[in-house]
Amino acid sequence: MTTELPWRARIAVGLARVVGTVARRAGRHGSVLGGRVATLLDRRVLHRLAAGRTVVLVTGTNGKTTTTSMIARVLGGGAATNHLGANMPDGITTALLDHPAARVAVMEVDESYLAEVAAATAPRVVVLLNFSRDQLDRVGEVRTVARRVGDAVAAHPGATVVAFADDVLCAGAGLRAARPLWVSADPARWAGSARWTGDAGVCPRCDAAVAHAGARWTCRGCGLTRPPADWVLHDDGPTVTGPDGTSTPLELALPGHANRLNATFALAVGAELGVEPAVAAARLRGLEQVGGRYRTVSRPGGSTRLLLAKNPAGWAQVLDLLADGPPRPVVVAVNSREADGRDVSWLWDVPFERLAGHPLVVAGERAADVSVRLAYAGVAHRVADDAVAATRDVVGPVDLVGNYTAFHDAARGLS
Repeated sequence: MTTELPWRARIAVGLARVVGTVARRAGRHGSVLGGRVATLLDRRVLHRLAAGRTVVLVTGTNGKTTTTSMIARVLGGGAATNHLGANMPDGITTALLDHPAARVAVMEVDESYLAEVAAATAPRVVVLLNFSRDQLDRVGEVRTVARRVGDAVAAHPGATVVAFADDVLCAGAGLRAARPLWVSADPARWAGSARWTGDAGVCPRCDAAVAHAGARWTCRGCGLTRPPADWVLHDDGPTVTGPDGTSTPLELALPGHANRLNATFALAVGAELGVEPAVAAARLRGLEQVGGRYRTVSRPGGSTRLLLAKNPAGWAQVLDLLADGPPRPVVVAVNSREADGRDVSWLWDVPFERLAGHPLVVAGERAADVSVRLAYAGVAHRVADDAVAATRDVVGPVDLVGNYTAFHDAARGLS
């Protein structure tokens, strides 16, 4: 594609590829540096690189990386994608630089950058997964984030928007789309669930209180209700029902309800782009990990499974997963670097009481904060200096749950 670019852009792309290659070989920020250099030399390079491609943008608080990988897999491989999580404009630009011949691009996008990236890429499909509080010190209050996403959606009436109907904030953004498709979870799944709804108590249209009844919700003021679903995940089976009423079995290697819901989004996007749901489901069967998430590492005396949880909604999903089967030992690691967000007050919104009965160790730079929260929860635990070393003290399987940088530190330590 670089031969179709203006001379200045061709120079920017060529130099950026050299810088990106050198950075990757040196193990330093290879997923963003090339894009950063290209953008410095040509401010419109992202627009130029996206031109002529079918673009899918995936955003939301949780599940972006996994859903992006699933969609790319459903579309048959060969798509340009930033599936390792570099989801700001520099990382997206780098991914397009790395795949010049790909006619399809599937990109996860940080919620704060959706408007900018969509303006540059003219997406065919936008996926809205969910919205809840996350890195309050960086992105701000979640309802403000959802409104900005809604503005971005409204600015692209030609895009199909695949949105989660059960999430009030997500639905509020999706309702501003000219062409929405709605995804929902099986209502039976919500009975007794630990699903996070702490940020979804107010109507996105009139700010009145919202009443929840399982997956369904209704505004007590203006009467706005959950949109009728086009794609529904049924955990019994599990199966996915599409707009025509056809049910497609899911056979995933990735565990948990959250991943089945991510797969439902992938099937919906695949169908919009011409992939039959049965074909899409078959292509997802062999996916066992995404960027190290859910990877199980063998070690002397046992194994360690890596899990990512960086906010209350993400922890709700992990706690559901940990509740399957007998209690396993768990190591919790929390940092507060720039990529994590400095503010860890979200710890008090996580129902850590559910970890009672698990042999538990806490580590990471904010281990003391986690320890205080667990003490108030009445959950027995011990504090360790190093999360990876703590897993090696366990005989048998152990789960290591980290927030963003703690997770990646652990992944490197276990490699």
